[in-house]
Amino acid sequence: MQRIINFILSNRNAFLYAFLLFISLILTFRSHSFHQSKAFNSSKWLTGNVYETSANITSYFNLKKENKSLVEENRRLREQLFNVKISNSIDLDSSASNFDVVNAQIIKNSYTSPRNYLTINKGKKQGIKQDMGVITTKGILGIVENTSTNFSTVQSILNTKSNINAKIKNTDYFGSLVWNGNDYTTVQLTDIPRLVPVAIGDTIVTGAMSSIFPENIPIGLISAFNLNDAKSFYNIDIQLFNDMANVKNTYIIRNKNREEIIELEARTDNVQ
Repeated sequence: MQRIINFILSNRNAFLYAFLLFISLILTFRSHSFHQSKAFNSSKWLTGNVYETSANITSYFNLKKENKSLVEENRRLREQLFNVKISNSIDLDSSASNFDVVNAQIIKNSYTSPRNYLTINKGKKQGIKQDMGVITTKGILGIVENTSTNFSTVQSILNTKSNINAKIKNTDYFGSLVWNGNDYTTVQLTDIPRLVPVAIGDTIVTGAMSSIFPENIPIGLISAFNLNDAKSFYNIDIQLFNDMANVKNTYIIRNKNREEIIELEARTDNVQ
């Protein structure tokens, strides 16, 4: 305490000068409107910048929360969209619900080997089962192959074992979506008859012959095509909408009617 008192006493002239300067500035601002205006504008500028910086910092730290909210909203809208499409196509009330949608994040992704897989952070605990479809906001990713309590592996469309029903958009011509293992940006559509009009830039979507994916989920655009050796079907290259090397948020689709469909088809096959 004595040191503080000694410091003040030794610098009393400087403190007195600062005090008198402060008083003089206050008197000057109060007696001249111009100075008041300048001081007011300067304080508003400083306050505005402080508030803006504070808002930017708060916004940055809220990005994760906002992103999570947007993903959840997207999931809900997609679930509604899939079910509205189905109910309209079979002339049912729009409250019909054939699909559930669960959002998840990719925690591991491969795209350079012949048999690529992804790992997502949802599993049996969240209702994920084998053979559920997996998509992003841009298009399909693959099909759930194995599940644990909290995680699942997904067979990527970039897998030489993958085979998904797909068609040319706005037509009923469908074939098999496969991958030849060459380019991670391009997959192939086979079994499209030569009589079908095909053009570069046509959109390819999921077909109606699948119990895994709803119809008309985007896949990609036709980038090249030619006839097979027998000259009866096209081999078509599809440029994917998804950047398979850079995917994070996903949506898992559960067809509520799939088990019933599979059971019925199995009984039919046994009868035959």
